Amino acid sequence: MGLAPTRRAARQLVNHKHVEVNGTISGTPSHSLRPGDVITIRDKSKDMVILRDVNPDTRKYPWLEWNPEHQKGVFLQYPERQQIPENIKEQLIVELYSK
Repeated sequence: MGLAPTRRAARQLVNHKHVEVNGTISGTPSHSLRPGDVITIRDKSKDMVILRDVNPDTRKYPWLEWNPEHQKGVFLQYPERQQIPENIKEQLIVELYSK
C-alpha cells in the first residue's frame, strides 16, 4: 500500500500494532489476507509522522485499493505473478525451504 518506505518499516508498523485488519489489531506481519479484507491504521496511530508524510500514489497495485483521507484500504484480489513488480526468485525460496 506504500505506507512505509521499506518492507522492514512496514513490518515494524504491524509489529507495533499500528494496523488493524477487519477491525482487529494485527501484530503479525505475515498475516494472510483474503479478498475483501479491510486494512486500517489505528486511530491512535494516524498522527504518526511516518504515516502523515507518506505518499501512497508512489506505489499503486491493482490488487489493493487505498483511501488516504480515511487511511483505509481494501485487499481486492490475489495478485497474479506478472502483476508483482518486485524481483522475486521463487526457485531460491523453494530451495531454501526444501532443506
